[in-house]
Amino acid sequence: MPHRICIRHAGVADVDAMHALLSPFAEKEIILDRDKDNICQHLQEFLVAEYDGKLVGVVAVHIYGQSLAEVRSLIVDPSFQKHGVGALLVEASEKQVAELGVSQIFALTYVTGFFEKQGYRVVSKESLPHKVWTVCVHCSRFADCDEVAVQKQLSAEPHIVPVLEFDQV
Repeated sequence: MPHRICIRHAGVADVDAMHALLSPFAEKEIILDRDKDNICQHLQEFLVAEYDGKLVGVVAVHIYGQSLAEVRSLIVDPSFQKHGVGALLVEASEKQVAELGVSQIFALTYVTGFFEKQGYRVVSKESLPHKVWTVCVHCSRFADCDEVAVQKQLSAEPHIVPVLEFDQV
């Protein structure tokens, strides 16, 4: 049977592996640094990609309001890059926020080509609401940010699925 990538919600058992995957990219200032406490505090925002029980990718999605969400901390293990893992993580992120009714998703990135292949378009950073910069102020490059903003319109179809259903007693 062929090996498959599984995209799933992150759990507390994933925190150490997520931190190990994110840290080298934070050290290179490709993403903002997240310590284990921060990962735990935002665990509900994370999806992970798993291959044969090994964590090979991670992404966080932060919702700003009814019409806007952000793809954050998108990282794929270097040995799994160029195999579609990042695209699967972004697609799962988009599906998740669209099901909640969010109509647009954006990212601040150094790899615009990747996002353009996923249907994003480059937009002016100034077109984003000020509240998206609340995390950016912690970045050493905040005053001279060289990331590019990309955005995608989603067909927001709220799809509310019951977590638990009970027969009436």
